[in-house]
Amino acid sequence: MNKLAIWSWLSRLFHSFSLKQRIWFTFVILITVGLVATGSIAYLIASKEIQRNAMQSSQDTVNQSAQIVNERLKNIGTAVRSLMFSDAFKQLMKDVQNKDNSSYYKSLTALQYVFNQVKFNDSMIDSILIATPIGDFYPTSSARNISNSFFKSDMFNQFQLLKRGFWSTGHVDPFFTGKQRVLSLVAEGVSEDSYTRNEPTNVYVVINVKEDDLRDLFMENLTDPDKHYYFVDSQGEDINYADRNQDKVFIQRPDFVQQLTEERKGSFFFMDKDRKDYLVNYARLDVKDDWLIVGVQAKDKLLAQLNGIKQATTLVTIGFVLVSLFISNNLTLLLLKPLFRLQKLMKRVEENDLEVRFESEYKDEVSQVGFRFNRMLDEIKQLISDVTNRERDKRKAEIKALTAQMDPHFFYNTLNTIYCKSVLGENEDVNEMILALSNMFQLSLSGGRDLIPLADELDHVRQYLAIQQRSYENLFVFQMEVEPELQACLVPKIMIQPLIENSILHGFKDMTSGGEIQLRARTEDNWLHITVEDNGHGLVPEILKQSMMHQAASKHGYALRNIYTRLQLYYGTEQRMEIGTNAFGGAQVDLWLPRYEKEEDFHGSTN
Repeated sequence: MNKLAIWSWLSRLFHSFSLKQRIWFTFVILITVGLVATGSIAYLIASKEIQRNAMQSSQDTVNQSAQIVNERLKNIGTAVRSLMFSDAFKQLMKDVQNKDNSSYYKSLTALQYVFNQVKFNDSMIDSILIATPIGDFYPTSSARNISNSFFKSDMFNQFQLLKRGFWSTGHVDPFFTGKQRVLSLVAEGVSEDSYTRNEPTNVYVVINVKEDDLRDLFMENLTDPDKHYYFVDSQGEDINYADRNQDKVFIQRPDFVQQLTEERKGSFFFMDKDRKDYLVNYARLDVKDDWLIVGVQAKDKLLAQLNGIKQATTLVTIGFVLVSLFISNNLTLLLLKPLFRLQKLMKRVEENDLEVRFESEYKDEVSQVGFRFNRMLDEIKQLISDVTNRERDKRKAEIKALTAQMDPHFFYNTLNTIYCKSVLGENEDVNEMILALSNMFQLSLSGGRDLIPLADELDHVRQYLAIQQRSYENLFVFQMEVEPELQACLVPKIMIQPLIENSILHGFKDMTSGGEIQLRARTEDNWLHITVEDNGHGLVPEILKQSMMHQAASKHGYALRNIYTRLQLYYGTEQRMEIGTNAFGGAQVDLWLPRYEKEEDFHGSTN
């Protein structure tokens, strides 16, 4: 049985259920899906937040430890500089420059206080060695291994290669007995003269730091039993001793080392080992950015508290689903969806929307009521259509008499559109178009006046557009920009509407959409400047101007000629009308009229 057949069978089975069973089943599905979705979303949000907080906490711990170690190593570097600033060291540098070894023991004795002071200031310092051409200087409390010369050591070779001071990784101290594991800071001794001339002094200061003390320092705040911490370089090699056991292979994996070297600042990333994810946090030291403190923790232990949230979310979801099963059985009679839908349809009918219809695949009692409701709507619609037709015939003669000066084609098309929309039951459109047409007649009659306020003329245009936009749906859009202070200016009635009509009937001929008409009215000195333009097919200004000057037999340009003639009758030479083509290739008509707000002012100027 294919999927289509299974779906068809399930559909028939669902349709065979009683109304109560369908509502109960739907209610249970919706509640279950909603609870599962809510629980899943809550779990995901909580898991992300917990993971983010845990990762940030882990990173903060590593950063704090790195900051402590970094500050301690910086203090040791400061101790080296203070040693070099001492009078005993300065005298030593003079003896080296003069190649005078006669004061060796005197300088050795003088430096003991400096050595003790440096070691007192930082207990991590195990031993100090100053290697010079005239001899080695060190605390007399330390046993010097005279068989190992600094100038023949790997540290000296590394300094010659780097040409600068450096920190070495953990190693057994080669210069003093006791085989103490230390980290060494190697720096070149400087004097005022050598610093000024930037010349090598061949004097080297070696500060040996106890490796165990340094490890205790960076591990002081790293006490999480589920996390391992390491002090390594960017290649995964130990800076100091660490008991890694099996993790050593993990730390020195090429992909692990690559992750450490990709970012120059402390950060974190995830690695997998034995099909298990680990969170790796690391922070670099400022004193030597090749050194890092690294923390490794299993991701499942990091997010262990999420398991409790997951279990709680699952139990709550199951509990609510069981409760919904019980409640839904008692609420099905109150949630008869078809009856509610039929009620909504009746409300829409009360709002004069007679196009609504009740649809259902079922044959139950509610559906039968809905079908009878549909037949009632059909009969009402037919009665309205009959009444509309009779009213249209009755008022046709009255409308024709009142609109004698309007374009017959526009009048015919408007009524035809009203009729079609009435037959189709688009009563809202019919009402608006009839109201707009009535307002147009009322505005055009204007109580017998020839001059009306610009506000009334614009209302006339709006009513006209309301009709045309219902007749030519989606054909054009209209924009109007009128300065508020011009609303009271007197203009000849039905002066702008023919320009709009010209754009629609001629400019947008053969167009189905995309038309734009813009009307602007603004002040220019004492003139009222009115502009009407469109993006239609355009026009030929020379031909239209010729037809306006000399009345032609054709009706081409009749509206523009009518306006031009009336402007001459109203204003004589105190007016201007220009016809042209705009930047979009459409027609543009500009009118300049004198600004009057009272008829007596107008009559006084024309007399």
